[in-house]
Amino acid sequence: MPELPEVEVVRAGLEPAAVGSVITSVSVFDERALTRHLAGAADFAGRLEGATFTAALRRGKFLWLPLDDAESALIAHLGMSGQMLLRAPDADAERHERVRIGIEHPVHGELAIVFSDQRTFGSLAVDALIADGGSRIPTQVAHIARDPMDDHFDDDGFRSALSRRGSAIKRVLLDQGVVSGIGNIYADESLWAARIHPETPANRLSTPAVRRLLAEVRIVLAKALAEGGTSFDAQYVNVNGQAGYFAHSLNAYGQQGQPCPRCGTLIVREQFMNRGSHFCPRCQRPAR
Repeated sequence: MPELPEVEVVRAGLEPAAVGSVITSVSVFDERALTRHLAGAADFAGRLEGATFTAALRRGKFLWLPLDDAESALIAHLGMSGQMLLRAPDADAERHERVRIGIEHPVHGELAIVFSDQRTFGSLAVDALIADGGSRIPTQVAHIARDPMDDHFDDDGFRSALSRRGSAIKRVLLDQGVVSGIGNIYADESLWAARIHPETPANRLSTPAVRRLLAEVRIVLAKALAEGGTSFDAQYVNVNGQAGYFAHSLNAYGQQGQPCPRCGTLIVREQFMNRGSHFCPRCQRPAR
């Protein structure tokens, strides 16, 4: 599933082409792509056509393009395999194309934003914006915590939240109400870097350990972002259809049976929440 670095790569790719563009047409080929827009395809198209995108924003795994009415935005969640692609207006349809939005930019001219989704778990919607501190966010994002790359992320608040939770630290890192955008891959990588066992109770972590973990989360996310995200197959690509290459930099995730880059002990994989946790049993010892 696309996580924070992948969604940020897509957001940054959309920004120069979308911001300032007038929406000239909206074609919905599969209404399964509008599961977050309950009013249906006609309402979706009607609320977009003729509007102008004014920004490209993200929180966690959600991205949105506010409209010039200042009251609503096109919001996207990529799900497992959703892609937001920039194409020429007359480009052939993508294999799994669900929605095509024609735009006209004052500098770049006519383009198309294509939403393609092989597994149809992603969705688009036009959503109302509500106040959130000094900014405005879609109502569908209101329950999502800020992510560690957000300038307004509260480190002390995060430490306090962990002190109240006896759940495994990895489970807490995946709780979008506590911290957003990390996901399974980057949780494993950050915990490995911080030398913390994924089953360590969150409230057993000392303040220095929490600070070390947050620092490593930010380092891992920044490196993944610089490398275009993590691609294991063609389901995640940027707006130009290119894959990220952070998969070549992984130290723990997916490395079971390989020597730990730090100590040489074989990385292990254990079942965790219908997926897997990858860690070094020597570097990441369980809490006593």
